[in-house]
Amino acid sequence: MEQEERFELARLRAQNALAAKNEMGKGIGTQMERTLHCVLKYYIEPDESRHEVRVGTFIADIFQAEQNRIIEIQTRNFSALRQKLSYFVQDHKVTVVYPIARQKWMSWVDPATGEMSGRRKSPRKGEPWDALPELYRLAQLIQSPNLSFYLMLLDMEEYRLLDGWSEDKKKGSHRMERIPLRIDEAIELRAGQDYGKLLPAFLPDPFTRKDFIKATRLSPKKSSFALTVLLRMEAIRQSGKEGRAFLYTREG
Repeated sequence: MEQEERFELARLRAQNALAAKNEMGKGIGTQMERTLHCVLKYYIEPDESRHEVRVGTFIADIFQAEQNRIIEIQTRNFSALRQKLSYFVQDHKVTVVYPIARQKWMSWVDPATGEMSGRRKSPRKGEPWDALPELYRLAQLIQSPNLSFYLMLLDMEEYRLLDGWSEDKKKGSHRMERIPLRIDEAIELRAGQDYGKLLPAFLPDPFTRKDFIKATRLSPKKSSFALTVLLRMEAIRQSGKEGRAFLYTREG
């Protein structure tokens, strides 16, 4: 089955599964599954018997017993995965799937009336290096030979509530839902050299932290986290100084 056909089938199955949960009253509350998570779960593993399987004291998103492989789909906040992953990697191969919105279309919803504003294209595009600050949250685990990551760059629809603190109610607003439209690119991170794929091609070599911030458009704080991950995975190394600034060189 071609990727596009497989992805569309996953979207349809997720839509039906979420509709059924809502009818049974299971889609409301703290354990509500979002569309993005559900679509990726069906795309990666169509067999529902492998979904939401208890492994020890935790529930795995996907457990492929014949391969002794666990797949966790994490759409945000890798900190929440630390305890679970620390347990899983002791005896299982584990892959963490992380979606990134490469191209996003935004719609705003009035929380009082449910009225939706016109759809517009977000000017910001997601890039592979956006994952690095999240990977930093698992800095003590990323070198485990049993742990790998799968970054999926997707086109998405995003719906947000007009409930923020700014005059137009957009700043500080809450996200309602993200719906994936198609897969643009996928990157697998297994060994240290794979992390070099997360460096912008147009980044000079050697480069400074300032060069890295300019190329990635990450904040200074997130850039520090990103460089820490790249150094730990030996995708880059310190290669001297330019004035007071450290120089970094790509490895491999």
